[in-house]
Amino acid sequence: MNLPLFPTQEIGSLQKPSWRVKGLSGKANEQDIKELKEWYAKLKLHDRISDTVDVINQIKNEKNKAELFELKKKLREESQIFALKFLEQAGLDIIYDGEQTRVEMYEDPITDINGFGFKGLVRSFDVMKYRKAACIAEPLFKVPYHLDEFLFLKDKTKHELKVPITGAYTLAEWSYNEFYGKRDLKNLDIFSLFGSEKLDRGEMALALAKNVIRPNIKALVDKGAKWVQIDEPAATTYPDEVGLVVETFNESVKGLNVKASIHMCFSDYKVFFPAILEMKNCYQYAWEFANADTNKLGIDSKTRTGYKVLELFKEYDVPGIIGLGVLNVHTDSIEPAELVRDRILYASKVLGNEKIYVNPDCGLRTRKLDIAFSKLKSMAEGAELAREVCK
Repeated sequence: MNLPLFPTQEIGSLQKPSWRVKGLSGKANEQDIKELKEWYAKLKLHDRISDTVDVINQIKNEKNKAELFELKKKLREESQIFALKFLEQAGLDIIYDGEQTRVEMYEDPITDINGFGFKGLVRSFDVMKYRKAACIAEPLFKVPYHLDEFLFLKDKTKHELKVPITGAYTLAEWSYNEFYGKRDLKNLDIFSLFGSEKLDRGEMALALAKNVIRPNIKALVDKGAKWVQIDEPAATTYPDEVGLVVETFNESVKGLNVKASIHMCFSDYKVFFPAILEMKNCYQYAWEFANADTNKLGIDSKTRTGYKVLELFKEYDVPGIIGLGVLNVHTDSIEPAELVRDRILYASKVLGNEKIYVNPDCGLRTRKLDIAFSKLKSMAEGAELAREVCK
């Protein structure tokens, strides 16, 4: 697929529309249906409105469990198409479905992995919570848990699809450990115990990479997936474990013919150097930058304070391309296209035009859909402005 200079891409999740969330529980009201119709008109999906509203109304009244299951499946699939067209109409080149069929980036995959048992709810950020599990046996592949959503999407767009998948290190770091480390600890002092904990986490993470993540990616590749994005938000929780993050990435994609990128949000990226040089076959590093940047126009280093780490990519001559975060996902402010343009032009000045892809800092699920759409549209417009400068 031919992509333009500075291709634009999604980076993960979108907020689920109210008609989808409330529709699945049979509680969609007139306002939800109104929003559906407005969005479908905006996204040029007029011919899907009637059928989607019918499904929502049928869910309210259906009593047969088997029929209700199929109706809910249809509504989830409809939200996939909605998100796909949402990203297309915003002007993005590389897209997916905003993770519309997933519960949460940790809980959703853990449910489909052998060797874990859920323990209870913990807070992730703000008021968001997820069910945390313990590793109680060796992690083993159960089912290819992202395959159905990919197979549904693969013929629904002419755009390139990039499948996000939560990485092995994050799954391990966010889990309790009740299996690894059943070694004799009686003779270890307190410092050895800390070292043992890290060793145990390493064993769990590598088992997840080899036994679970790699088979999941292989299942996708075997059915036509060309690109996967491994999400590692926990990557720099322990700076002395970045080597383990690299090792789990390498193990996850070992022997697979796929473009594999890594997305790490809100991290101290400096600690990843020089360990990043040991990362094999990483096509793209999709990182967060705009969150720490100024909102002033300009392409000088004093203005583009959020992009200083790019100098390390240059200094270490890191292979692979950069997924450049140009949208702050923690604010409703819409970045002007000219600001997006200057962020891109600064990065291209440091690393060269061909090294830069363009994306939000992270997923936009914390932003309302109208805000997310405006941000993404401005991002696409900013990328076009940068292309004009570089002609």
